[in-house]
Amino acid sequence: MTTTPEVSSPAPPPRPALLTGPLLLRFVSVLGASTSFYLLLSAVPGYATTGGAGDGAAGLATGALMLTTVAGELATPALVNRFGYRAVLAVGRVLLGAPALALTASRELWWMVGICLLRGLGFAFTVVAGGALTASLIPAERRGEGLAVVGIVGGVPSLVALPLGVWLAAHVGYGVVCTVGGVAALAAVLTVPGLPGRGKAPGRPVGMYEALRTGGLRRPAVVFAVTAVAAGIIVTFLPLAVAASGSTTVAVALFVQPTATTVARWLAGRRGDRRGAGGLVLPGLLLSAVGTLLMAPTGSSVAVVVGVGVFGAGFGIAQNSTLTLMYTRVSAAGYGTVSALWNLAYDAGMGIGAAAFGPLAAGTGYPWAFALTGAAMLTAVVQARDDTGRTPPSRRTGGAGPRRHRRRAPDPHP
Repeated sequence: MTTTPEVSSPAPPPRPALLTGPLLLRFVSVLGASTSFYLLLSAVPGYATTGGAGDGAAGLATGALMLTTVAGELATPALVNRFGYRAVLAVGRVLLGAPALALTASRELWWMVGICLLRGLGFAFTVVAGGALTASLIPAERRGEGLAVVGIVGGVPSLVALPLGVWLAAHVGYGVVCTVGGVAALAAVLTVPGLPGRGKAPGRPVGMYEALRTGGLRRPAVVFAVTAVAAGIIVTFLPLAVAASGSTTVAVALFVQPTATTVARWLAGRRGDRRGAGGLVLPGLLLSAVGTLLMAPTGSSVAVVVGVGVFGAGFGIAQNSTLTLMYTRVSAAGYGTVSALWNLAYDAGMGIGAAAFGPLAAGTGYPWAFALTGAAMLTAVVQARDDTGRTPPSRRTGGAGPRRHRRRAPDPHP
């Protein structure tokens, strides 16, 4: 009897390397810029009140920082297309670091606001140009996991530098905080020459106006902005809302939330690379909303900690899935616009949350304000559901982005 030899299936091709030399160099750059930003983010509001301008000066300083951050994020894609990654990153690092060294030269409010305006612009250049460059350095097959790793690298300074800025200001003075923050950003300039330059990115560029009109980019950005609203509320108001429960509850909650976010972002990246990021957008939104609702019993330490943990997991999933999905829907020439739109959604969401929650809580009390916020977040379910199970356009066209002359069925949700 003749036996048919078994034919073994070919081994799957090896996955491309993730941690390349340029990406590791980019990690160093991220650490320096993030350390500079977060050190002063927590310390500058306190310094602004030392000049006799009152507590309103703290809000004015932070508001100035966010104002130019948002404005700079809108302009950065065009600057990257014109001058390249290295030039924009170098200018961003200088604008983030040099003004920090000069902050303590005066206690006048106009001086502090001016410094914050410059640093906001530098931060915008840094995160948008850096985000687009990072996406180009990560293999498409491992984009979700790679973005998660970058998020972890950028998240470590927020965990350490936010409390460290306040501690250093109280124990050794604002001058030391500003010096360390300035040097950290300027030192990151040394990594810029080793990063890719102005090379022409393949594909068709996408402008910000076009991105806002494109449902495949607008929908994930809206969903992420909604989750970021609650993130801004937690950072700003949770210590006030649970003051009666004691400082221990606040400390534990503010540790649990970013930890859950970091772990969930990494897990979402690995899962998204294998099964697609579109199916994670809705779960990320739902977990974020449920976590916000669970925080409503602000008098219960258990409810607050569990709530921020659930929110943190949802926020991490939303972070990774929305950004990964948006990158898959454009060519490499559109990475700068995606980075700008996603960061704009992040900053705008946090700003809206911090600004709107105060008046809401004043009228309803903190428990009802958290409950109403969680319920309002569910209004974005339609946007998130529309992306569930969709095949990214870039995968249908081999990563080249939209093709004008290919006939296909129109998107029912433009």
